[in-house]
Amino acid sequence: MADGAAFVEESASPAQSPLVAVTFQRNVQRKQKYLEAEPKALGITQIGLSVFQLICMSVFLAKGLSPMETDIPVFVLSLLVIIAGSVAIAAQNLHVPTLRACLGMQIVSCGASVFNMICTLVNMGHLPSLCWFNYYDNTTHESDGICHKIQDTHSHFYAEGALIHAALLAISVTLAAYCCKVVKCCTPAPKMPVITVHTSPAQQ
Repeated sequence: MADGAAFVEESASPAQSPLVAVTFQRNVQRKQKYLEAEPKALGITQIGLSVFQLICMSVFLAKGLSPMETDIPVFVLSLLVIIAGSVAIAAQNLHVPTLRACLGMQIVSCGASVFNMICTLVNMGHLPSLCWFNYYDNTTHESDGICHKIQDTHSHFYAEGALIHAALLAISVTLAAYCCKVVKCCTPAPKMPVITVHTSPAQQ
């Protein structure tokens, strides 16, 4: 027998139907698969990690320890990741257009995370301006020690940033995969065979 989670697309009248009928029904609970990805937790994680990166990058830019040429695109793309996380949380209402928007934003977020990770790895080799100045000038051991501390902090920050962008990429791929299971544009909606047994009314 069919459960309450499905509806019959085609039905025949009892007078014309055979004793046993096999019909194919769409599973209306298919959209519930999106909730198995824990979109609220993953969306909040996307937003939190991106905001953390934006704050740290702002501090580094303010201190002149990071190149603006690569950090501005990373800033913009990190904002897109924040938007993707917000849409993932909003898609918990299982509204199909919102789920499609979530799929699109997570695909964009995947590309943004890959680009940000590449820029972060490139910035790891960037020498802060203070160290360039010390390299070309006669400096004291004290300023040279400060330069080494800055270099260590700089490399640790960007190594951490690369790990964060890798985590954001994994989250985006996970949410996109679950959205793809729900949205019909990726795969046709599966149908379940349901066997219906028609019983004749009891004769008196």
